[in-house]
Amino acid sequence: MSEYYNVMTVLSWMTLLVLCILIAENDRIPEKGKNSCYIACGLIGVSALAEWLGVYFDGNMAFPAWGLMLIKCADYILTPLAGGALVRHMNVDRRKHTLMHSVLCANIVFQIISFFTGWMVRVDEFHHYVHGPLYFVYMLLYLIVIGLVIYDFVRYGRTFRKQNRASLYSIMVLMFFGIILQEVTGSLIRTAYFSMTLGACLLFIHYTEFSLLKAEEDLLRQRRQINTDALTGVKSRFAYSERLKQYSDPESMPANLAAFTIDINGLKAVNDTLGHEAGDEFICSAAKCIENSVNGECFRTGGDEFVVLAEMEKPQAEEALRNLMENTGSWSSEKVKELSLSAGYALTSDYPHLSAEGLVRESDHSMYAAKADYYQKKGRDRRRR
Repeated sequence: MSEYYNVMTVLSWMTLLVLCILIAENDRIPEKGKNSCYIACGLIGVSALAEWLGVYFDGNMAFPAWGLMLIKCADYILTPLAGGALVRHMNVDRRKHTLMHSVLCANIVFQIISFFTGWMVRVDEFHHYVHGPLYFVYMLLYLIVIGLVIYDFVRYGRTFRKQNRASLYSIMVLMFFGIILQEVTGSLIRTAYFSMTLGACLLFIHYTEFSLLKAEEDLLRQRRQINTDALTGVKSRFAYSERLKQYSDPESMPANLAAFTIDINGLKAVNDTLGHEAGDEFICSAAKCIENSVNGECFRTGGDEFVVLAEMEKPQAEEALRNLMENTGSWSSEKVKELSLSAGYALTSDYPHLSAEGLVRESDHSMYAAKADYYQKKGRDRRRR
């Protein structure tokens, strides 16, 4: 049994060493997080060493009794510290961290005093260590540490998506099963540090996977931010440029693509007379009307300019324009009583040799014609917008 325990202890140390190498090679873990992991691995390894020395020298008459008591004192100090170190890097309530530190410090003081008084450990005439009369105090402090570790695990688990929490809690159960198994069976089975070593490795795997998922989510969020116009919520100028690249070759375009160019009439006057807040409302209302009228990809390409790319034939394009005029005609707000848009479109069926960018240029012609007609009817200079 002792040979088996020796082998498992050596394997635990080697595993912790490999884990430290993996942590060092992982660029996604910040330096502060790496240091926390190193401390946790070091404390687990030293704690396992203290326990191994206690088992090795237990009953050895040649080894001094005070040395055995010193080893057990170190064991009882380091074991709770190792558990606290495992959750040191977790973003949890600072008050609970303060409580954890207080309990660990109280245990250190208690163990140092017990070394001289025999409260925790005594060595009998056969040179075996036995628990002292106040061993239950250590167990109480140890249980508080375990409770705080569980609390930290639960709080930390809430930062993950629901499907990632089960694996985290399973790691917690594995570690505590090994610790409880050793406490229940006494000296028969030594599983505490082996389970803590496995737990540390599995936490590293879990953390690495979470880092990858978080990096992917951050990338998707950044992509959405880049592709979305911040003011209106429609697609951005960047997204528009990317779509034009995709449709740079006429052969790559849908056979029934329609390009709509839409411009807001009178935005400058609204900004000048009512302020830019009213102008922003004007732009947002225009974007909403466009999205509700034309079923396609809507892009804000400038301050008051929009482009919609949609797959439709001429009857649907004409109907979309009618819907757009009806929606803008019925629109009003507290600050601005009228919303007017000039729009034009071009179809690939009419210009099969053009790319999407060329199609947009053709739709510009009809849009500018509609804008000129609007200002002519209003009797205003178009340059004043």
